[in-house]
Amino acid sequence: MLKIIVRGGGDLATGVIHRLWGAGFKVLVLECAKPAAIRRQVALCEAVYQGSAQVEGLTARLISSLAEADAVWEHDEVPVLVDEAADSVHAFAPDIVIDAIIAKRNLGTSSTMAPLVIALGPGFSVGADADVIVETKRGHNLGRIIRNASAAPNSGVPGNIAGYSKERVLHAPCAGVLYVVHDIGSIVEKGETIATITDGSNQVAVKATLSGLIRGMIRDGFAVTKGFKIADIDPRKEELANCFTISDKARCIAGSVLELVCRYAQEKQK
Repeated sequence: MLKIIVRGGGDLATGVIHRLWGAGFKVLVLECAKPAAIRRQVALCEAVYQGSAQVEGLTARLISSLAEADAVWEHDEVPVLVDEAADSVHAFAPDIVIDAIIAKRNLGTSSTMAPLVIALGPGFSVGADADVIVETKRGHNLGRIIRNASAAPNSGVPGNIAGYSKERVLHAPCAGVLYVVHDIGSIVEKGETIATITDGSNQVAVKATLSGLIRGMIRDGFAVTKGFKIADIDPRKEELANCFTISDKARCIAGSVLELVCRYAQEKQK
């Protein structure tokens, strides 16, 4: 059985992990100590805070060392290890490493980490950083496998949903500790306070930029910096179920990753 490491456990990474798990592959997830996913209901990185997390039938379980991974796999679950620097890669000796952090830049992944290194999105170069890149930008090329170039650069503009783009994503207006007023799944109106940010004696309200459904919200009590991505509003109020299921974008990317993994497995058997 192939040994696969996925760096990152956010919502797009979770789509990849779920697809690999569904295909019968064993996956080890490496995460940072304080994950900042806003689509928390579909992000396996929540296991870092809660000890475990469930997304569409898959359970991820936090472990404190590589030695605990086998017991988690025996229960058909996915182990999550806090290892932001990927120091455990050498000891684990994976066949495949997938960088699914979606940081828009390389946070230490190298093509020397495994026989096959796959990177998702911009910030990587084929050759030095990874063997292959998967496009993560919405549009015609979403999920395209790139072997001799780079992914599209980060535009900073969210995908368009029901005519809304930049308005959908909210960023912290200041630094401080965020406290949730309306969490994921709540329907809010434009101008309504959905969270507050407190820095000492100062409290700043974060207001909805449009009416809709809160699809993503960073964890209550999370310390944010100014400009930090903190929430996502979907203008389609009827799409409540989408808050709790893997997105079409994540599934598309995951399909491309599974294709690469299966091809590698076939070639290894020859």
